[in-house]
Amino acid sequence: MGLNTAKKIIKKHLVKGEMIPGEEIAIKIDRTLTQDSTGTMAYLQFEALGIGRVKTKKSVAYIDHNILQSGPENADDHLYIQTVAKKHGIYFSRPGNGICHQVNLERFGVPGDTLLGSDSHTPTAGGIGMLAIGAGGLDVAVAMGGGEYYLNMPKIVKVNLKGKLGDWITAKDIILEMLRRLSVKGGVGKIFEYVGDGVKTLSVPERATITNMGAELGATTSIFPSDDVVHEFLKAQGREEDFSLVEPDEDAGYDEEMEIDLSSLEPMAACPHSPDKVVPVSKLKDVKVNQVCIGSCTNSSYADMMKVANILKGNTVNENVSLTISPGSKQVLTMLSKNGALSYMIDAGARILESACGPCIGMGQSPATDAVSLRTFNRNFEGRSGTKSAKIYLVSPEIAAASALTGHVTDPRQLGRPFEVEIPAKFLIDDNMIVEPSKDGEDVKVVRGPNIKPFPKAKSLGDVLKGKVLTKVVDNITTDHIMPSNAKLLPYRSNIPYLADYCLTPCDEDFPKKAKENSGGFIAAGENYGQGSSREHAALAPLYLGIKAVFAKSFARIHRQNLINNGILPLVFEKPEDYEDIDIMDELEIEDMLEQVNSEIIVVNNKTKNKKYNMLFNVTQRQRDMIKYGGLINLVKKNNM
Repeated sequence: MGLNTAKKIIKKHLVKGEMIPGEEIAIKIDRTLTQDSTGTMAYLQFEALGIGRVKTKKSVAYIDHNILQSGPENADDHLYIQTVAKKHGIYFSRPGNGICHQVNLERFGVPGDTLLGSDSHTPTAGGIGMLAIGAGGLDVAVAMGGGEYYLNMPKIVKVNLKGKLGDWITAKDIILEMLRRLSVKGGVGKIFEYVGDGVKTLSVPERATITNMGAELGATTSIFPSDDVVHEFLKAQGREEDFSLVEPDEDAGYDEEMEIDLSSLEPMAACPHSPDKVVPVSKLKDVKVNQVCIGSCTNSSYADMMKVANILKGNTVNENVSLTISPGSKQVLTMLSKNGALSYMIDAGARILESACGPCIGMGQSPATDAVSLRTFNRNFEGRSGTKSAKIYLVSPEIAAASALTGHVTDPRQLGRPFEVEIPAKFLIDDNMIVEPSKDGEDVKVVRGPNIKPFPKAKSLGDVLKGKVLTKVVDNITTDHIMPSNAKLLPYRSNIPYLADYCLTPCDEDFPKKAKENSGGFIAAGENYGQGSSREHAALAPLYLGIKAVFAKSFARIHRQNLINNGILPLVFEKPEDYEDIDIMDELEIEDMLEQVNSEIIVVNNKTKNKKYNMLFNVTQRQRDMIKYGGLINLVKKNNM
């Protein structure tokens, strides 16, 4: 049996382990990316490793998240990242150059290579045939230092795309259909590999939309083949030398298979407050719209923007709608300005924002109280927009633009014949906003603003863990809940002591206070705890507050690893009903911890109720060692990486 695309790349980069689903493997990382929301911490951790220069083929630091500068904090972080990048051999994408995933596709992505990014939407690069995985900043720091990346070998799911999309049906509708079928937990432990005759009909930006939102399935990553379509895209970017053919063998095997008939799809929308609450747009025709936001790493390409411009051309945005547009990169914005498309948007009444993440992460443009906001983004978690009462729908750019004109959710098929937008034979190329690193770095002084504080470090494991259950939360708690990421808090991403005062407050306003009063303790949680962003702040803030373990029915992949990386035990209820038995402020104790950490079952005593619970601790020996020694940095230093 032949190899599929994902296994070909994994095999080429395999350092340890075997490609058996569920078994731990380690792979060599060719390239890394960071952004400024997670990057400051990642580079502080890289410095803590004591390695002078990055050892990857290429590492890039992007500024695209913390772009509001209402005080010195964000600008200070940008300066720190710029100088630490210059010193240690990292390329620096300046503010205004664009969203990391869009710029990576345009200027840095290489088919067949591995990419590790401190952003959960790093799998966007799977659209050009990279094995691209999101991870916590500490994992990225280790990879920059030449260390391998460890993960459990995922199952490879064959997604056979048949046929061709109908008029006004988009790649966004394909991934929303995936979410409708599989849910936000349906991709855990899996790589989705797209094949079939329908693949050839999809451009690189369309493929990237699908791989981007594969993160919302909980998938390890998603990938398309690197074929003639990718070749033409890279050629148009002046990077033909980066192309290589990476396709599955004709007799490639897969662990699971599914099929989507592209011709059967219709325009879709994800309703509040989850990306998997997907319905046909035709069922939402009576929903009035207050705000429309177009952009984000999901739908901000040149092709997306041109379709929006053509819909808006000669029209005026509805008087009750605020329309914002965020082109994905400087390249996209410049091309729109040169061909006149930008004027179509402005004339229609759109508000043109920076080429950055912006509203997607709650960085500005929060909707009005109880407003309905249509967004071409990837997440619609409650409160992520900055307005807890707002109702956020996820849609394609075509639906968004049409709805901005009518003032209500609109099926774009009502617009008549669609606008055809071809991928340019040659993109406008100007890398003047990318700063190269110093050749040796010795002459570079790293600048640290006063807001940059040391990150907390776990202590080696003791023989007894005890404390109170400080809070109990429900299913699908996101990293936005654990560590809020609004415009007021993002400037403090390098200041864990400050952020800790807001940890889990969307779920429990008193959580930080209880943690401090009780010298830390435990968290009890439902299914899929920690879904969403890769931000390790959702582990670092609890660590700072003294959290010793999290008991959950299940964990999201990246957050679980971030907890282990920082010495916090992620324990899973053997009997889910035991979750119901635990109450807030119950006193729990784990005895013989140094012995139990080597077991797959850890016994927890509920001293308040005089009961015992079996907790699953299905981790690798390496992960057990991390818990023993107090996190990944301590383990790496011990092993002299």
